[in-house]
Amino acid sequence: MLSYNTSAVNGQRPSSAGNIPPSPNTAGLATTTLSNGVMDNGAASTEESPAKAQHIWLVTGPAGCGKSTVAKHIANALQLPFIEGDEYHPKANIDKMSAGIPLTDADRWDWLTALREASIQALNRGSDGVVLTCSALKRKYRDVIRVAPYFAPNLHLHFIYLDAPEELLLQRVSARKNHYMGANMVHSQFDILERPGPDEVDAITIDVARPAEEVMADALDRVVKTINRGGSDGQE
Repeated sequence: MLSYNTSAVNGQRPSSAGNIPPSPNTAGLATTTLSNGVMDNGAASTEESPAKAQHIWLVTGPAGCGKSTVAKHIANALQLPFIEGDEYHPKANIDKMSAGIPLTDADRWDWLTALREASIQALNRGSDGVVLTCSALKRKYRDVIRVAPYFAPNLHLHFIYLDAPEELLLQRVSARKNHYMGANMVHSQFDILERPGPDEVDAITIDVARPAEEVMADALDRVVKTINRGGSDGQE
């Protein structure tokens, strides 16, 4: 059972309260440096280059929305590592979905945590960013990933939500071959779907009821614009 505290993370406040330890207390540290290299509290300063910005781009949405297609396009264009979320499901989850049994919250916690840690590991290897896929259908699932930048002010987390009507995604999934996610699972996903709300300022919504080329170009353009704004997704 995961829990979170109510501190904001990069402008986004997790929805569930809990016991994540607070950030180290820096309220008493001076931040203004005088021209002679002495802090305004009299302590000698050590000039350090600011940590480079890093980004997690999490492409979300129900089955059939094109998460892998869009995520791979962004990763290839920006030369970033790509993580396919489906590959991190334990066998028990895959067996359930293959049998048409929807996953429960309990089935997802370890999966979400594994994706979060895999993303952090990719960044720790020196990448400026990482692109991953994860349905992240509920807000509390997204909150699990929001823990990633908790102690890393240079890390920016972004959700790219691919939005489409249930009927369209049902058609797409029905046309798939040799995939464990059957068409009957689309409806179960929409039953629990919580689209990102207006207060989830780290989320970008993309309409995917269009040709794939348009969707990929739109998603990449939004990503590049976000990077150029210094990591702020903004409201467009």
